[in-house]
Amino acid sequence: MSRDIQKVTYGYEPPEEKQKGTLIFYDAFEQVTDQDLDLTVEVAESLSFAKLVLYPLHEQTVKRMSKEPVSSFYKREDRLHEWKRDRGRSIAVIESWEGKRKKYTPMDYALRHLTEKYSGPHFLYVTPETANQFASYTSFKEWIVKIRLILSSEPRLLHPLLEKYRHRWQVADH
Repeated sequence: MSRDIQKVTYGYEPPEEKQKGTLIFYDAFEQVTDQDLDLTVEVAESLSFAKLVLYPLHEQTVKRMSKEPVSSFYKREDRLHEWKRDRGRSIAVIESWEGKRKKYTPMDYALRHLTEKYSGPHFLYVTPETANQFASYTSFKEWIVKIRLILSSEPRLLHPLLEKYRHRWQVADH
C-alpha cells in the first residue's frame, strides 16, 4: 500500500462532489435509437450521475430473456461507439464485458460485475418489460435493496414485486 503524502493548508476541506453514482442502461440496444440514447444522457445529467454505463447484452442473453431476434453483439456495440463519437458524450461508457464472455450472462452476474466495477449509488435504467422480467427472478428481492430502477416509460402492467417495491423505482422524466 503506497502512502502518498499531500500537503494542504490548515482548515482545508475537500470540495463536495456534485456528481456521484452510476446509471446503468441494461438493454439489447436493438430497438434503441440515437434520440433514446440522448434522452438517457439527459436523464443521467439531470440526476447528477458521474457515469452512464451502456451495457449491451450478448445475443445468447437476449435469446433467453426475450426470444426476439437480435443482430450480433459487435454490430450493436459498434453503433454505440459511433453514437458516442458523433455526439461527444463523455459521461457515457460502453461496457463490453458480455461481449468478452461470448455467452449467456445471467442478470445477477452482470449486476455483480457492474456494481463492483463502478462507484455507487447504482441505478438501473431499463424498459418496463425488462423491469417486469427482472422482478420475476428469484434474486430480485436481494438486488432491489442494493440498486434503484429508472424505467424508460410508464409500465402498462406491473409485476406484483414491482408494485411492492414501488418506492425503489421511478419513471424517467423526459
